[in-house]
Amino acid sequence: MIEYLTNPDMPSSHLPFSPAVRVGDLLFVSGQASVDRTGAIVPGTFEEEMRRSIENLSAILTLAGSDLVHVVRTGNYVRDPQDLAAFNRLYREYFRAPYPARTTITHCLTQELRYEIDCVAVIARPR
Repeated sequence: MIEYLTNPDMPSSHLPFSPAVRVGDLLFVSGQASVDRTGAIVPGTFEEEMRRSIENLSAILTLAGSDLVHVVRTGNYVRDPQDLAAFNRLYREYFRAPYPARTTITHCLTQELRYEIDCVAVIARPR
């Protein structure tokens, strides 16, 4: 069974995608960027944008019955390669060893965004 999760407390977007999709005990979370609850981009430094993006991801995980500890894979999109050192430093604050499987791509975002993250997680709590 496929369940498309929505919740008024999840960060929203005007783009055509679901914030999260549950299939069995797996949760697929769409890319999260530095946006507010209405989907408006909140610009900032790389660190500010990455923190807001991961906080948005964490909020969706929590509302869907999971958390950052149960993330098994992340996809990371870093606009500027010079931000990779900061990316790895900040990533270690949110994810601990053994780390999730990870893909990181650079030169891939528009000028409005510095960072975006998506993930696959295991549901931590039964409904």
